[in-house]
Amino acid sequence: MIEQVAVIGSGYMGGGIAQVFALAGREVRIADVSAERAIQSRERIIGEAADYAKRGLFPEDAADRVAARVTAADSIEEAVREVDFIEEAVPELVPIKHQTLARISAACRADALIGSNTSTISIATLAEAVVAPERFLGIHFSNPAPFIPGVEVIPHATTRAGAADEVIALLAEVGKLGVEVADVTGFVLNRLQYALFSEAARLVEEGVASAEAVDTITRTTFGYRLPFFGPFAIADMAGLDVYAFCYDSLSEGYPERFSAPRQLTEKVAEGDLGVKSGRGFLATSPEKLADLVAHRDTAYAAMSKLLAELGEAPVTY
Repeated sequence: MIEQVAVIGSGYMGGGIAQVFALAGREVRIADVSAERAIQSRERIIGEAADYAKRGLFPEDAADRVAARVTAADSIEEAVREVDFIEEAVPELVPIKHQTLARISAACRADALIGSNTSTISIATLAEAVVAPERFLGIHFSNPAPFIPGVEVIPHATTRAGAADEVIALLAEVGKLGVEVADVTGFVLNRLQYALFSEAARLVEEGVASAEAVDTITRTTFGYRLPFFGPFAIADMAGLDVYAFCYDSLSEGYPERFSAPRQLTEKVAEGDLGVKSGRGFLATSPEKLADLVAHRDTAYAAMSKLLAELGEAPVTY
């Protein structure tokens, strides 16, 4: 069992990751570019934990628990020397990550797992700097780390068998949902996120809608669905034949940007149309449709209630 953890890079992301592990009962050592920076970061994340507790986002004793379990190390080497697991969370620049990972992997135990919180850099590229890279993989938390549940787990070609499963089990123990994905630039999260942003920016550039209008439509239409259903579940509920028809229209208007994915075309040709046919990208049977619709409606109504309670976000356009 992984009990001792080090987080290298104690900024906003690293500090949040340290809070996650500390609140889950792990002993956490943090390190940064200097001992002074690590000490300052420790005080900051204790203060943040106290503030989150006051707001009802963390347990009432969160600050005491973080203070008791997080210590600031004088150096990277001191932080990683005896721990079971290390998460690197330094700035997203290959030279900085290479230098940091080389120091981590040279100083830590031979059996320690090493993860990188990179959001877009290929794990194989980062592994070039790691001593014994078979114990290294990507472990990508999202911002803000204490509150976003999903974590991308990214083994590279020579990551040892079972390492990703160990990390996913650890993440489950600390309240996170680890999902294994392949080692490609951008992984899953950012390929999707930046694809959406690119199209949103084009809509504004083309004068179709303002930034405010695009944000509002996104939040109040398909954005309502995404906390509960991913893109494949949404497509299966809508009907893959409907999606194919919409792609035909989009490809006529924007042939350089939209064409029906091969998998979609093949499934429609085979009669796999989603929930109404019992098979699409998923295998939800038509008999479950009533239950699925009831779940969907309850979820969307709960989302509406939550948003009404929270009020408008303090965003100015």
